[in-house]
Amino acid sequence: MTADFVLSELQSVGSPEKAVHLSRFFKTGPGQYGEGDRFLGVVVPQTRSVAKANKAMPFDELQRLLDSPWHEARLCALLILVYRIQDRKTTAEEREKVYRFYLKNTRRCNNWDLVDLSCRDVVGEYLVDKDRSILYELAESNNLWKQRISIVCTWAFIRRSDFTDTLALAEKLMTHKHDLMHKAVGWMLREVGKKDRDILTDFLERNATLLPRTALRYAIEHYPEDQRQYFLKKK
Repeated sequence: MTADFVLSELQSVGSPEKAVHLSRFFKTGPGQYGEGDRFLGVVVPQTRSVAKANKAMPFDELQRLLDSPWHEARLCALLILVYRIQDRKTTAEEREKVYRFYLKNTRRCNNWDLVDLSCRDVVGEYLVDKDRSILYELAESNNLWKQRISIVCTWAFIRRSDFTDTLALAEKLMTHKHDLMHKAVGWMLREVGKKDRDILTDFLERNATLLPRTALRYAIEHYPEDQRQYFLKKK
């Protein structure tokens, strides 16, 4: 299992037309958040299939995929890490290796889909029963993608009705200047609300005036219309 083999598999199912569409969708133009990223035109289900077939790939070959200029190659490497974490046969020692390898390569998780499809399982699940101070280090970095990892990976905690870090990081990141962070914060707050509406409502009562409108709209998506309007009027 080599990076070259995986790349050839991805290229064989790529589409020039899809590549053009994906380049636009992921904002790869000058000055945009995905500036310079390149696409083969492979859709996510196809990338997942390639990843599942190669989930035993060694770390040195995964590193080559993560260093690739091709977006789908990096996504495939990250999905391999996810599948390895999800495999019940994976030992605790191996899980730690996957986690540390991921953290070493956060610079290559350089678009929102790369973050969102990987960090909950690789980072969040690993940290469920461990010290989480690394999340606050990521949140305080000057890197948009590290900051997004810090909040989105708390989804793993939310699923267990553990909201403390999500709410703390939401407060820390809610005044971020980038729309992608507004969406991430709002999304995770909405997930909190799915588990415990009262907890979310209490957070919004204290913070709705400070939340960017996009984050607030995401957070209150499942509220009744009268409650939605109540919070929107706080803006």
